Amino acid sequence: MFLLWEESGLHVLAQKLTDWLREQLKERDARGFVVGLSGGIDSAVTAALCKRACPGHVLGVIMPCFSNPRDAEDAMLVAGAFDIPVKTVALDKPFLQMVQLLTGQDYDPSDDDLTIANIKPRLRMTTLYFFAARNRYLVAGTNNRTELTVGYFTKYGDGGVDLLPIGNLTKCRVWELAGYLGVPRPIIEKAPCAGLYAGQDDEVELGVTYREMDEYILTGKADERVRKVVERLAANNAHKNQMPALPPF
Repeated sequence: MFLLWEESGLHVLAQKLTDWLREQLKERDARGFVVGLSGGIDSAVTAALCKRACPGHVLGVIMPCFSNPRDAEDAMLVAGAFDIPVKTVALDKPFLQMVQLLTGQDYDPSDDDLTIANIKPRLRMTTLYFFAARNRYLVAGTNNRTELTVGYFTKYGDGGVDLLPIGNLTKCRVWELAGYLGVPRPIIEKAPCAGLYAGQDDEVELGVTYREMDEYILTGKADERVRKVVERLAANNAHKNQMPALPPF
């Protein structure tokens, strides 16, 4: 397995990302950042980096939508740990109205139909951009390199952001950086979950673990099972990392 980073390396990484975020604010004439706080590791690290870069102008937004109540509790734990002001916007009602409008049926929280589940992150994207526009903030996305590689995000949902502070870090690097930044242990130890439907588990859904994917991404080494899963997902979801197609004439 690839080596863990020393604390000195994590210090340098955190400082470089902090400096980069400050440069982004200056280049875009923005005042601060808005971050969707999901209660997970990626949003926690993103929020912590934004707080370091712009202490007085970071807004965390918690957006429950038929979500596990623990997620909002964990999001508040992160906000408290880094002294980040929070807005809570419950999206259950508009989501339910969208589902009924589009399908003519009531919503079943255990339904894993992604055409329905993906409405949630798209409503969250709309919410984040409202606060960003109101405050002249940038929407800081929370996707990491592993998710971007295999396309494990919602197009124009959590993929609809202004910048991706941890977009070059694999999931394992995010875990390491989280420990350095002081992310609360319950968040670091929490099983990765996108929270799109009841009982969802990232690694079960993907069919491989993040550590397996990260080793392949970073070293090119993996067994045939992992290689096939990563390459299939990357190929099937390549459109998510591309700009809309234009005619070649």
